[in-house]
Amino acid sequence: MRFDQRKAIEILAATPKTLRALLSELSKEWIHSNEGPSTFSPFDVVGHVIHGERTDWMPRVRVILEHGTSMPFEPFDRFAMWEENRGEPLSVLLDTFETLRRANLMELEELGLSEADFDRKGMHPELGEVTLGQLIATWAVHDLNHIGQIARVMSRQYEDEVGPWRAYLGILG
Repeated sequence: MRFDQRKAIEILAATPKTLRALLSELSKEWIHSNEGPSTFSPFDVVGHVIHGERTDWMPRVRVILEHGTSMPFEPFDRFAMWEENRGEPLSVLLDTFETLRRANLMELEELGLSEADFDRKGMHPELGEVTLGQLIATWAVHDLNHIGQIARVMSRQYEDEVGPWRAYLGILG
């Protein structure tokens, strides 16, 4: 599928509802389990996407539109959520994410981007030149990546308990 902002926005708009549906009624054991040291729990993932809404996606869109490649993006702290969200209930994080995402999508829509805008370039601090279209496509795939990560982390909590059915469960592979 070729990049289409409307299709990317379908994913971006659905993610807060998806995370709420998947996580809001679960026990702390499901929410805070991870795959070992320095790995994300579902709770951490929600904090991570909140940090991205505040400091990554729309700020980088603005940098591309205002400065092009002359001003590199600020580096993104992938682990900032461990300090930022300490002690917060998941319900607050889900509400925060939904509010920030709605505002960011509204701002993105208000920009009235044209097809030519998606070819405009910015400078990623590690990857070099990237386009606005690539940034927005990555935003959508980043959401899908973390939804998959949450499902994997949660599945692995029963990795041994599924017994021989593990052979049929690719998520545990």
